[in-house]
Amino acid sequence: MPSPKAVDLAAHPLTAWRGPLGLPDFAHIGDGDFSPVFDAALKAHEAEIDAISGNKDTPSIENTLAALELGGEALDHVSSIFWCRAGAHTNETIQALERDISPKMSRHFSAISMNEKLFARIDDLYQRRESLDLDPETLRVLEKTWKGFVRSGAKLDADGKTRLAKINEELSSLGTTFGQNVLADERDWALFLDEADLIGLPDFVKSSMAEAAEMRGQKGRYAVTLSRSIYEPFTTFSERRDLREIAYRAFTMRGQNGGASDNTSVVRDMLKLRAEKAKLLGYASFAALKLDDTMAKTPKAVHALLDPVWERALEKAAADQKELERLAAEAGSNEKFAAWDWRFYQEKLRAEKFAFDEAELKPYLQLDRVIDACFDVATRLFGVTFEEKKGIAAWHPDARVFVVKNADGSERGLFLADYFARPSKRSGAWMSALKSGYKLGHGSKPVIYNIMNFAKPPAGEPALLSVDEAKTLFHEFGHALHGMLTDVTWPSVSGTSVSRDFVELPSQLYEHWLTVPAVLEKHALHVKTGKPMPKALLDKMLATRTFGAGFATVEFTASALMDMAYHARPDAPEEPLRFEAETLATLHMPDTIAMRHRTPHFGHVFAGEGYSAGYYSYMWSEVLDADAFAAFEETGDPFNPALAERLRKNIYAAGGSKDPEELYTAFRGKMPSPEAMMVKRGLV
Repeated sequence: MPSPKAVDLAAHPLTAWRGPLGLPDFAHIGDGDFSPVFDAALKAHEAEIDAISGNKDTPSIENTLAALELGGEALDHVSSIFWCRAGAHTNETIQALERDISPKMSRHFSAISMNEKLFARIDDLYQRRESLDLDPETLRVLEKTWKGFVRSGAKLDADGKTRLAKINEELSSLGTTFGQNVLADERDWALFLDEADLIGLPDFVKSSMAEAAEMRGQKGRYAVTLSRSIYEPFTTFSERRDLREIAYRAFTMRGQNGGASDNTSVVRDMLKLRAEKAKLLGYASFAALKLDDTMAKTPKAVHALLDPVWERALEKAAADQKELERLAAEAGSNEKFAAWDWRFYQEKLRAEKFAFDEAELKPYLQLDRVIDACFDVATRLFGVTFEEKKGIAAWHPDARVFVVKNADGSERGLFLADYFARPSKRSGAWMSALKSGYKLGHGSKPVIYNIMNFAKPPAGEPALLSVDEAKTLFHEFGHALHGMLTDVTWPSVSGTSVSRDFVELPSQLYEHWLTVPAVLEKHALHVKTGKPMPKALLDKMLATRTFGAGFATVEFTASALMDMAYHARPDAPEEPLRFEAETLATLHMPDTIAMRHRTPHFGHVFAGEGYSAGYYSYMWSEVLDADAFAAFEETGDPFNPALAERLRKNIYAAGGSKDPEELYTAFRGKMPSPEAMMVKRGLV
């Protein structure tokens, strides 16, 4: 292996992106390239930081703040490719590197945030900020940078800095271990079935299961996997209660199966370290630390949103369960109603109430047509267009590449998308960036990607989505637009670099356009006949939008409340899973509904710090998105041009350049109340 000195960062394909369209040349990147390039890039960034902190000139925006923002380009490049691979197409080599690189990166950035000379220069600018005649965006970046240094330990004494750096390093390693353990459980578990076991399953489920079995070396059989794209439809349609129970137990026990992939001790250690970190930085709890830079600000404000929703959701779920138990009894079931019965009988109830089921919709929701619908909405709202470029290598052959253009034909950036589940990809769906867009220095055009986990159909067959999967695609594309439409100067406030409880607004808002009748009429065409979805079926689908609200709201809100319960206390529970059970008992959680994410596989919260003490933010943003779409409904035009322009300017293009309340109010004229969200969910 070459030493870091042997790596030419100006020429290496991981750092000098000279592939087609200015992408990395993925065809010439090997797994063995990452480690030496990381070492060289870390060393190069250290030298840049030393040059900034050691500068003898009076601190200025250009020689300190801008230099800091533009530094580390080589590290940004290799990191963005590596973390994409680690999530979307990993292997044992990448996972070993992840375990090595995570603590290295933590040490590196801890050293920067605790660099006394560097902070002295930032602090000098911060203290003189009123006299520097800064534009609002630059002033905001300076203030956020200063606060970021302080929250990262810049004002701690030497012992405190050393301990905080150690805590951050350990948390980084534990987060990596947590995510890899969940992936191992998801990858290694499959329930192989034969034709006789498939009673009740529609063809689209059978097809996905056949493909999953073949991917696992069992051609001719069918596999239930722990990917939601198979698990949820299987437990919705399978007549085999015994098999539904097996799948349910495997799904809810991910990360809690004993052995090497068990996350029980990982969670315990992470919670202890987070509590210690908060105390060290002068906060009452880890939640207080994390919420300090959000719209909510305090755990009390989070509970003011979640608690009333929880009470209404429990009432709705209890009423719904009685209906489901009635159906089970009518079907001849003598068994006590259980969690693995809920989706199955809920689908029966949907058919009874609305005379259709999910399987009727699937033929109208072809993946490629839903992608076209995403693009079409973006064009109608914001004027951007998308052109696919075939034959360009990315991290996996399934990844697709699109050039994004402005209304005047100029290039805005690139969008990459990787839609299908595979054993090398972690579950879920997400958006990230290979490059963010900004104007500082030479500027940068955004290169944004979406990752999904839809079941891959056999060769030659179209992929069909459920309504929830189509919403997920729109959701993640909303995040992608937030990254692609960004129009800011500073990298640190570009795109999705906003407070955690504001970041879900552009994504959740975008979901609303999936069910706009004009969009469905154009893009929801039958896979075989090409005919649009019949109005009667469309009306039924729209009528069922709040169906199942009790179940969906309980499973989500339970996870959000559990997240806050762990992190709003000043210490950490000795036995997190016992604490989980006790907390849910206190909340009167129905035993017939599982949390959407149980503790041992709650990746949002424990596979890194992303949504720790922040899972509530989906619902916080939902308050905003319900109100924001109502603005379009009030005009009678879901594509109202004046409103769309205000939306682009203040929400999708503004990034974190202004306070989120200021941005939302500039779009809507006021802040919303939670009432519209509860109406949208069918809880009122």
